Amino acid sequence: MGSALPASAQRPGGCAPKAEGAAAPWLPWIAALFFLAIWEGAVRLGRLPPYILPAPSRIATTFVERADIIAAEALVTCGEIAGGLVAGVLAGIALALVMAGSRRTERALGPFLVVAQSLPVFAIAPLLVIWFGYGFASKIVMAGLIIFFPVATSFFEGLRRTDPGLIDLAFLNRARRRDTLFLIRVPAALPSLAAGLRVAAAVAPLGAIVGEWVGASAGLGLLMLHANARAQTDVVFAAVAVLVAISVALWAGMSTATRLALHWAPDTLSP
Repeated sequence: MGSALPASAQRPGGCAPKAEGAAAPWLPWIAALFFLAIWEGAVRLGRLPPYILPAPSRIATTFVERADIIAAEALVTCGEIAGGLVAGVLAGIALALVMAGSRRTERALGPFLVVAQSLPVFAIAPLLVIWFGYGFASKIVMAGLIIFFPVATSFFEGLRRTDPGLIDLAFLNRARRRDTLFLIRVPAALPSLAAGLRVAAAVAPLGAIVGEWVGASAGLGLLMLHANARAQTDVVFAAVAVLVAISVALWAGMSTATRLALHWAPDTLSP
């Protein structure tokens, strides 16, 4: 009896797809442990002073000893990131919808979108602190500006690349421009929006940290500045590790949420 699977679906050597990718989730962890082991060995063998490059073990000890301080500062930064993420996503979606309304609005607003992204964040951060103060507001605006561009551009590209057959069908049924936008273009552009949201989640902490470096009364960025001024490099690395963990958690959470929400548009890449 012949195989139940077509020849194109069978893999060389008779290996099952599940077995082939079974070790994949562990590969990043193995690579990270290998990197940390090399780092630890290089610091110990080279006898580098802690203010130049602390060993991972020293960073872990510092993290445990100052966990209460780091956690308090991380909570402030997380609040700024969350506010910036909401503001940037809403502003990006709104601008993409406005630009998709007509060619005229696209030509009028497109250059401003490019100019807003081309501005160096370090150049405008001091102005935002002057305008909005040292509190949450300036950090939320800074994070929102960084998040805004990938969301707006990704969503707008999805809106403008809608299947022409669907647009023609709406035209034949005498659908209004607004109905075509919200009932056809927006659903078709959701996968593009999801890609922009994943990028936004990954870069969201950058805006908050830059704002804290320029001027803040609390946060991981302020903690890093004070530790750097005192040559407490292990504290700087501990804060960076927390920031990386926040970024990875945001990206993973956004990826999971978009995958579940867009279950009708599955990933078709081969494992």
